[in-house]
Amino acid sequence: MIAPLLEAQNLSLRVGGRTLVGDLSFRLGAGEVWCMLGPNGAGKSTFLHTAVGLREPQDGALRLAGRALVDWPAAEAAQQRGFLPQTLHDAFSASVLETVMLGRHPYLSRWQWEGERERETALAALRVVDLAGFERRDVLTLSGGERQRVALAALLAQDAPLLLLDEPVSHLDLHHQLMVMEHLVKLASACAKGVLFTVHDLNLAARFASHALLLTPQGTVRHGPIAEVMIEDGLSAAFGHRVARIEAAGRILFVPH
Repeated sequence: MIAPLLEAQNLSLRVGGRTLVGDLSFRLGAGEVWCMLGPNGAGKSTFLHTAVGLREPQDGALRLAGRALVDWPAAEAAQQRGFLPQTLHDAFSASVLETVMLGRHPYLSRWQWEGERERETALAALRVVDLAGFERRDVLTLSGGERQRVALAALLAQDAPLLLLDEPVSHLDLHHQLMVMEHLVKLASACAKGVLFTVHDLNLAARFASHALLLTPQGTVRHGPIAEVMIEDGLSAAFGHRVARIEAAGRILFVPH
């Protein structure tokens, strides 16, 4: 039996005495695209930070590719999962190409420099995010949306089996939102990768995700196939506002009521 790319076992996360996630168990396998939904402060980013080892859970455990997360050396873990944080900070000037090639560093030895293979991988990733020709630009000169796409290119260049993304389309225009999401789905289906992303747009979640995690202010988590989780009553209760499900233009849409 193939181990799931990410597995939570009776996981609980608490901040300041408040339970954000209580007793969560689920498995994310290759080929699956999971969205994580919930209101602000429900624990979406906290869960992702825990999944990449930036904080420890209060109870339970996480397993990466069948192995306890705490047992993975950092470099080896970086070859298994990539992470796109919600906030990016550029303290120093660097070219777009140099920034994207950072995604290849988990595969290089301590004293090894990037070579032609890393350069070609980075250039290919830039083409995917519609930034061909930007490789010599300084990241400090980019718009917020362009910088977000550079970060996505670095994640793609990392080429890890599991991709964890915190609001990957939050700074992007409509065209690039759809382009990025379509590519993530393609990676899952054609390359057997697993994807977990947070998003506030319910309709992007419904359109592109195969599974969902719905976090509530009470610390409970509803999870499973998208059609079972994204239902009117559950969404309305989680967000504290009535959500209606409608059909339009051949798609299922969710709108505030």
